[in-house]
Amino acid sequence: MLGAIIGDIVGSRFEFSNTFRTDFKLFAIGSNYTDDTICTIAVADAILKGIPFAESLQKWCRKYPNPQGSYGAAFHQWVLTDNPKPYYSYGNGSAMRVSPCAWVGNDLNEVLELAAKSAECTHNHPEGIKGAVAVADCIFHVKSGFSKSELKNRISDIYGYNLDQTCNEIRVTNSFNETCQISVPQAIRCYLESDGFENAVRLAVSIGGDSDTIAAITGSIAEADKSYCIPGIMLDAVNRFLTTEMINVIHEFYHRYRL
Repeated sequence: MLGAIIGDIVGSRFEFSNTFRTDFKLFAIGSNYTDDTICTIAVADAILKGIPFAESLQKWCRKYPNPQGSYGAAFHQWVLTDNPKPYYSYGNGSAMRVSPCAWVGNDLNEVLELAAKSAECTHNHPEGIKGAVAVADCIFHVKSGFSKSELKNRISDIYGYNLDQTCNEIRVTNSFNETCQISVPQAIRCYLESDGFENAVRLAVSIGGDSDTIAAITGSIAEADKSYCIPGIMLDAVNRFLTTEMINVIHEFYHRYRL
């Protein structure tokens, strides 16, 4: 979960003004949390409290109605609707918020079922559900010790994502795209090419596109890699940018699941 939040904050100032460099300053004027962080915390809080994902998402998003970059139009309408129904979305919002689901146990089927539930309250299109489930699958297997080649083969075979296009190749033609079909495989590829947590996030931002969400997804996967370490400057940013109640949810979640 911290990986997703850090990726979101680092990528936030590049969402609508892409960079194709990796040597950018991690945190600067314009850096902040976005809807990616709010929704990730809402998913974690739903798991902690044992309440429906829809209820928690509405609660948190109504409490934080104006995040940097705003909410997507359809999701914003869903947030403000009483007794909301899923709206057949295949946007990447399902994938950027799913990371807490991957840490709740050691049973893969349980994790993937939970990931699907976290998505389908809004993103009930097959691609929207698949994006969330694939990211949770990545996190689960990375924390279980899968090598990058094993992960690449599994995700390509099961979910049909093309993970062969390199970051350099993606940069040449990439444009802003908020779908799971584009963002999820790009984010996974950034992890596969990385050699550390910070490098993973920098690669994710540097390919352009929906920078904060791609970095959030990549960060959520990279956090699970036991050979990686989140630098202190990136961990400090969480305390600097987030509210106390957000931090409290993070602390409770990590304590509950001994992360």
